[in-house]
Amino acid sequence: MHLVYGVCLKYLKNKEDSKDAVIQLFEILIKEVPKHEIQVFKSWLYGVTRNFCLMKLRSDTAKKNKILSLESDFFMETPQEVHPIDKEEINLDSRLRKCLENLKLEQQKCIQLFYYSKNSYREIAEELQLEEKKVKSFIQNGKRNLKICLEQKEKVYHD
Repeated sequence: MHLVYGVCLKYLKNKEDSKDAVIQLFEILIKEVPKHEIQVFKSWLYGVTRNFCLMKLRSDTAKKNKILSLESDFFMETPQEVHPIDKEEINLDSRLRKCLENLKLEQQKCIQLFYYSKNSYREIAEELQLEEKKVKSFIQNGKRNLKICLEQKEKVYHD
């Protein structure tokens, strides 16, 4: 038990977490020891303990990162200045929306259903009562028209 606690303390660097880990490890060991043919118990136990601690650290780090990302996303107290790159993305998004509005209605609907709603060709064909070939054609032509429109707007934007 002292070996396991020492290894846990070395990796986890917290007495309470180490005590909890020892208890969890012994619960696991009761089930796992009979399943293995162990030659040198002390080194096997050290390896199992080390791996358990590393997995715990990895799990804890992932949880902390998730919490930090949620906090930064939802609990901003001050408005954040938009980075220049983000401004370009916002401008691109508004140009894309304007170009999308200029497409023929069928192209517009097909592109929105395919790219924004993530529908398949078949689902779009059923919803709009069209042949799948027509849906593919509308999407392909719509993409080409969007590209042309965006290139024109890009020239105007940079001039």
